[in-house]
Parts: sequence; structure tokens; C-alpha cells
Amino acid sequence: MIRIYRTKCNFEREPLISPFGFKGGYLTELWQAVALVEGFSGKRGVGLGTQSVLWSDARVFSQNSESAGNAMMFAMTAFALQHARERCFADPLQLLDGLLEPTLDYGRSVTGRPDLRLTFALNSLVAVDNAAWQFYCAEKGVESFDAMVPDAFRPALAHRHHELGVIPLVSYGVAVDEIVQAVRDGFFLLKIKIGSDPDRDGDAEKMLAWDIERLTSIHHAVKDFETPYTDCGHVLYYLDANGRYDSKERLLRLIDAADKIGALERIVLVEEPFPEDAEIEVRDIPARVAADESAHSDADAAARIDMGYGAIALKPIAKTLSMTLKIAKVAHERGVPCFCADLTVNPILVDWNKNVAARLAPLPGVKIGMLETNGHQNYRDWQRMKSYHPRADASWTEMTGGLFRLDEDFYAASAGIMEQSEHYLALVS
Repeated sequence: MIRIYRTKCNFEREPLISPFGFKGGYLTELWQAVALVEGFSGKRGVGLGTQSVLWSDARVFSQNSESAGNAMMFAMTAFALQHARERCFADPLQLLDGLLEPTLDYGRSVTGRPDLRLTFALNSLVAVDNAAWQFYCAEKGVESFDAMVPDAFRPALAHRHHELGVIPLVSYGVAVDEIVQAVRDGFFLLKIKIGSDPDRDGDAEKMLAWDIERLTSIHHAVKDFETPYTDCGHVLYYLDANGRYDSKERLLRLIDAADKIGALERIVLVEEPFPEDAEIEVRDIPARVAADESAHSDADAAARIDMGYGAIALKPIAKTLSMTLKIAKVAHERGVPCFCADLTVNPILVDWNKNVAARLAPLPGVKIGMLETNGHQNYRDWQRMKSYHPRADASWTEMTGGLFRLDEDFYAASAGIMEQSEHYLALVS
């Protein structure tokens, strides 16, 4: 057992290039939480977390100012770190088990929402969990990501990709010309945000019409481009609805429209079409439906698989690495593919995600591993943030031709996640 002696936290506000739209709302900045945990031995871990109130519980976002929502989530991070002091644990998974429920209860009080989503608490715990993993490795003399992952979870992370295709985010405001340029640059799986509220009046029919027009314009613009990285030889689409569709009937109308324009065969995923409390079976939907926010935990992931969900979005950078390992294990045992999605995180967290993505089996229809990352598209000061990475100059931190190329140094260095960033360490020292 190991024990935490001291904790500390801080945050930085990072502005976005322009308002970032999804779930019918818009972000203008993202807070980067920093957590320090230190043991009686003097060994320590420094973890980062990117907060996304809109993604993790859109109700909190809509009922508060953007800064107020972020402050609530950061208060939960600080609470969890206080609760972790002098706590003994065998590994970070056990620590998370002890922190999650108290942090969620505290979050319910802070936000005034007795029904606060579990994902909101998990998002607040990412920095704490990452710090705990780094601290655990320092205490135990563990020197690699592969050695860090407990035996029970390794079968789900048994691949070793040398190329990862990058999934760019196509949010509501991205022009079709920009999408075409992205495909010319080598990107071949587009994550397209659907579920816009074009007139800000909550009209579901207007949303559907907007989504059909958006998909039609994108498909007509990129359908003839070729790529060697997909089974069909063409660009694929990943539709992310963020729970905006109210019924299966409305979603089927979107899918029927996609079929009529020849785009259905290109849709590799439809992510979170329905609000999670709708509990809608999806087995009869003629597209692979993926769970993201609704798969808060391993138990939730199993429940979604029982409902016919055919893929799970893993988010070590949004739901903690510890919970992600549990979710990946359940999905692997049930034969359901996983992929790593982004939260518009900072460059260091991209590589926490990359460690997992590099070891997952490819998605059906795709020949190589995939990783969504869109921070470079959305942060105003991405290059400055990248300079904080302890391996900022490593070749595997750079995208070329829509790919990350992962050499032996990537695996030997575990993408740098065992090392501490001087910049972020200074914020909590």
C-alpha cells in the first residue's frame, strides 16, 4: 500500500481561437487543471485535466456562466485532493473507487443538481487520477505504460500500432472548404458534429433539416477522395450527436437521408444519438452506434452493450485512465470495439490518450489505429502549450499527412507521461 502525504492544485485558462459549438452550446475557453500528489517518501506525481462543463453536464453549463461552471468543477478537483490526503491505496484504481462517490456528492451540493451526471465528477478527477498514476509509478519503480497497466486489463490493450490516423473535429462552424483541405492534407475519418440548434429555439425539426443539409454538403465535397487506410478506399464519417436526438424515428430519418445520397456506407459510427435517460434500444439502427458520455463507468458500458451499442468511445482524458481501463476490459470481453475520443485537451493529455489508442484494435472499416485530437484546431496558443510537453520535440508528437507515426522511442518513453512538465509543476510547487 502507498500513501499520499500532501496535495495541491491550480489551473490555467486557455482561450480558444473562436467559439466552439456542440450540444447546442458554445465554449470560449478551457480550464487546464493541475494536481500534485506527494508521498511521505518525497516522491510525487503531477497530473493534468482539461475541464469541459458543456460536455460532461450540459445542464450545468446552460444554467451558469462559463466561468462559474468551470469554478464548480475545479472546486470538485480540490475537494478530491483534500480527501486523498493520508489515504492508503494499492493502486490508482482503488484510489478512484474511494474518491468518486464523495466527489460526486460534493459536486451535487456545489452545482445544486442532485442528478449531476457521473461524467461531471469523472472529468473533475482526471488531473487527480493522472497524478496518482505518476506517483504510483515513482513509488513502485514502474518505468513504462505497459508495465503500469495491471495484468487484468492488458488483453484489451494488446495491439502495438506504428501509425495512428488522426480524427479531426468538424464542429458546426467549420466551412466545407476547410473540410476539403483537411482531407487533402491526409485526414480520412471525419468527426462531424450534428444536433445543431440553428435558430436557438430548440426546434428538433430544424435541427434534423440542418443536419441533413450539413451531411449532404460535406459528402458531396469529399466523397471522391481516396485513401489507403480504409477498407472501402474512401473517406469515412463519424457522426457525433451528443444526445441531441429525441427519438429513434428522427434519427432514422437522418440515416435514410444519408442512404439516399450514398453516404450511409461511409458512416462508421453514430455516437450518442439519444439522451442517456431515454434508454432506447439501437440494435435495429442500420449504423454502428457508439456510446460516449452515457458509458460513464464499466457497468454503464455493459448496459449500453446490452442495448445494442456496437462501439465505446474511451476517454482517459475525460473519465480518468482508471475508469477507462475498466470500460476497455468490459468492451474487450464482449467483443465490442473501442476508440479514443478527445475533449479538446492540451498536448500532454493528447499523449495520455495516445498511449491507449496505440494499443487498441482498429475500428471495423479502418486498417490502422485511430485517435481523435482537435486541440491544434481550437486553442489560440497551441504551440505555446506544446512547449510545456516534456518531450515536445519528439517526432511522435507531430502529425504528418493526417497520421501520428509511432516509433520504438514512443513506446520506450511511454509518450512522456512518466515525466513531469516544468511549467505545470511550477504551478503547484
